[in-house]
Amino acid sequence: MMQVDLERVRANIHKASTEDLLDRATVYRDGMEADALDLIERELRERGVSWDAIAEHEHKRRQETLFDADGVALKCHKCSRPAVGESWDFHRMWGLLPVFPRRFAWCAEHRPSQDTPKPF
Repeated sequence: MMQVDLERVRANIHKASTEDLLDRATVYRDGMEADALDLIERELRERGVSWDAIAEHEHKRRQETLFDADGVALKCHKCSRPAVGESWDFHRMWGLLPVFPRRFAWCAEHRPSQDTPKPF
């Protein structure tokens, strides 16, 4: 079993946005270490986030977030936010050359517009 570097985790948590911490404490909770969750919840309380606000965030995210077959929240292809949609696009070599089409998960911010043409 891998040992968690709590000082490194604590530093990461302190730098993270409140929205990111809320996502980690709710939809990404199942994939987190218990010690890390304790640190996240403590940081949220220090930032003045109530338990009701956490519960509200979880309710909203669970309604809009996509989950895989194992119940794990999908992450956006471009960032670490929870995915709210999927679409076809090309896997690109070196970020430039289209190689093959595949499905990508997107958060609300990075979701392609409906006007974006499909690869096929």
